[in-house]
Amino acid sequence: MRFELYRDAKGEWRWRLRARNGEVIAESGEGYIRREDCEHGIALVRQSAEARIEDMTTKIA
Repeated sequence: MRFELYRDAKGEWRWRLRARNGEVIAESGEGYIRREDCEHGIALVRQSAEARIEDMTTKIA
C-alpha cells in the first residue's frame, strides 16, 4: 500500500491510500492549505492502525 499526496482543483493538499492493486481504499475527508497539515493527517491514519473495530450494527439507537 502507499499514500499519495496531491493537489485538488482548488489547489488544496489531499491524500489517498492505494492498495497494491491500485484501488483507492481511503481518502482524506478534507483539503489542506498546508502540505504539512496533510502529512499530519496521514500520520494520524498510520497511528490508528491499531485501533479497535466497533460493530455499530449491534448498538441500540
